[in-house]
Amino acid sequence: MNLPPFFSLSPEVQRARRLRQPLVALETAVVTHGLPYPVNASLAADMEAQVRSHGAVPATVGVVRGKVCIGLESADLEHLASDKPMRKISRRDFGAAIARGESGGTTVAGTLLAAHLAGIRVFATGGIGGVHREAPFDVSADLPALAETPLVVVCAGAKSILDLPATLERLETLSVPVVGYRTDDFPAFYARRSGLPVPLRADSPREVVALAQAHWQMGLRSAVLLVVPPPEESALPEDFMERAVSQALEEAHTQGISGQAVTPFLLSRVAALTEGRSLQANLDLLLNNARLAAQVAAAFPDVGRKMV
Repeated sequence: MNLPPFFSLSPEVQRARRLRQPLVALETAVVTHGLPYPVNASLAADMEAQVRSHGAVPATVGVVRGKVCIGLESADLEHLASDKPMRKISRRDFGAAIARGESGGTTVAGTLLAAHLAGIRVFATGGIGGVHREAPFDVSADLPALAETPLVVVCAGAKSILDLPATLERLETLSVPVVGYRTDDFPAFYARRSGLPVPLRADSPREVVALAQAHWQMGLRSAVLLVVPPPEESALPEDFMERAVSQALEEAHTQGISGQAVTPFLLSRVAALTEGRSLQANLDLLLNNARLAAQVAAAFPDVGRKMV
């Protein structure tokens, strides 16, 4: 597989591709824009450790000084985690970052593109973007990216700051299968339930893989969105989270915050309003998603068949 000259694959990822070892893509917008330092650096390392401990190879994606990196060395990860400001890189932003030699964290949409070009089939993140509340014209680039990129995306649903019913409707329109992992209820990121049913359910990694392969063999190019409730011990009650989100949204509106600054602001304010409980839930669900993604990646039937 020929990659653009500005791609850089770590030795670990190169070896995994050559030996057909299971690979799991991980994003870095959560590192550059989602979590404070040094929690962000620790979380990135912990997610990689979870992937390795469950039989797969982590491929953390980020842009470092104009290079699209698939698999980050520790120094590069520290650079993304601690040096500010960083560019938040969705699909539209790659060209500018590459041409100008900039660094930044890749969003769900950006990570999907880079991972697909590198031949990776499974991606773990926290929550996807979607349709914003009270602004249905404000739709995350994650949704059209999911519609045209054939990966299994493991997440805890969409971020709870979004309009979840509208996001699910848009996913249906885009022909993106939404599969609940051992659940019939769409998770609401910090909360285990949103009250919205999922159209499909799977109860094992092998079942997820069978569904994804059949979907793609039909000629469809969309992702399969595998939604996983956050761990019960750290998940937060739905009504408690809704109050915090509503207050954060009101503050964002009052302060005139818009564009790519909205999500980081809301996540930060929700963490403050919940006295750190939402932050802990976020960390736990990210690790949980990384574990499951590794299991799904290892369940593909051609894993281990060495390339010649």
